[in-house]
Amino acid sequence: QVQLVESGGGLVQAGGSLRLSCAASGRTISSSAMGWFRQAPGKEREFVAGIGWNSGMTRYGDSVKNRFTLSIDNAKNTVHLQMNSLKPEDTAVYYCAAGPYVATRPQPFQVWGQGTQVTVSS
Repeated sequence: QVQLVESGGGLVQAGGSLRLSCAASGRTISSSAMGWFRQAPGKEREFVAGIGWNSGMTRYGDSVKNRFTLSIDNAKNTVHLQMNSLKPEDTAVYYCAAGPYVATRPQPFQVWGQGTQVTVSS
């Protein structure tokens, strides 16, 4: 199975930018899609963005569309989430995940990263 390692979380002021990275490793990379979800205290886990590993097709949640950009580096088996124009409501723990296809629900994703905290101050 795939193993995921995240990096890039931190503290940023409203209007600022942050880039999250998720590196995938394993004997073989069989998962077809990578996704990002976030969860704030007391809230349900929310879909942020997803990308097809081979196709490069992307999908974004309504709350982050036009602000966040997802990309994939096939050579390094890494996905990047570029977050611009950050708002205090973006504050959450962000998780990357690998699964068979891009989904807006977390259940189809089989392998998850450890999560990284993103805090946006106002």
